[in-house]
Amino acid sequence: MINVSKPIIDKEEIDAVMEVMKSGMLAQGPRVKELESEFAKFCEANFAVAFNSGTAAIHSGLYALGVKAGDEVITTPFTFVATANPILMLGAKVVFCDIKEDDFNIDPEKAEEKINKYTRAILPVDLFGQVYDYHKLEKIAGRHNLKILEDACQAVGAEQSGKKAGKFGDIGAFSLYATKNIMSGEGGVVVTDNEDLAEKCRRFRHHGQSEQTKYEYWDIGFNYRMMDIQAAIGLAQLKKVEIFNAKRIENAKKLSHELADIKGLVLPQVLEGNKHVFHQYTIRVTENFKSTRAEFMAYLKEQGIGTGIYYPKPLHLHPHFLKMGYKAGDFPVAEKLSTEVLSLPVHPSLTEDELNLIINSIKCYAKQ
Repeated sequence: MINVSKPIIDKEEIDAVMEVMKSGMLAQGPRVKELESEFAKFCEANFAVAFNSGTAAIHSGLYALGVKAGDEVITTPFTFVATANPILMLGAKVVFCDIKEDDFNIDPEKAEEKINKYTRAILPVDLFGQVYDYHKLEKIAGRHNLKILEDACQAVGAEQSGKKAGKFGDIGAFSLYATKNIMSGEGGVVVTDNEDLAEKCRRFRHHGQSEQTKYEYWDIGFNYRMMDIQAAIGLAQLKKVEIFNAKRIENAKKLSHELADIKGLVLPQVLEGNKHVFHQYTIRVTENFKSTRAEFMAYLKEQGIGTGIYYPKPLHLHPHFLKMGYKAGDFPVAEKLSTEVLSLPVHPSLTEDELNLIINSIKCYAKQ
């Protein structure tokens, strides 16, 4: 089976973990500091703070921006739930707005319609590896004196106008989960140019303690620390991020070239000025295609080709958001795309034969 995602674990990662194991320093230590330094350099940011998950990174970033009970944060319903849950975890209100069809990302004009006196921040997502429409959203945030936390969890190494993902806001949050473009098994990182925000994130991950004043608690905090074992894997992966992303981009280009003329399939767009790093290669199976999405997926599975649906239902249609008064029909673009999206394998482990099998199988099915 050709999996839709596949972590790459080589000798470098194994040796790095063994070195940490032999050192006896398993928890947060020198490898975490090294990862933070190298990650900040890679993103061209002043500071990076490592966490045990991308969820923890988003939670800490929102806390650092001052989001609290009674505030509202605007975000997209077309994302993984870890984007929205940290807003609730701080006692704030999740305010969804619709997305754009061309990039699956937040619609800045729809976001502005949701702004009121309670709005504290906007939380856009670089979905599938493409940076959101920063230029429009940044102007909107500026007009209304709002903070931006960029959920770049799927977009390490992506760019817009030559600037790296994670830098399109006051804080950027990344995930190093096992299936991401680079990974540490579990893990997350926040990047920012603001020293005060970075320090607040450090305290939040460590029970509210400053790393300079042990057993002095400045505020509530959590155990969100990354282990040196995870950081060692992340460091080995970070050295390869450009290689991994280049292969994803190459694979995506071939898929788009070969599948371009198939009726009813809408292929992913790379918007002008963007470097899309294809965490997922997500097509749309529209009503003009020869079969339903489910039938198409079943056929691909028979051919030994794995696929995924990200995401089968927008967040506002799940129980704990429905309780807030959301209902079907609130965000028609997100709801429509959830019935059409289908992600094909694009990861850097794909061989040429596997990529050709995917392409030829789809072409054959379309001609039947």
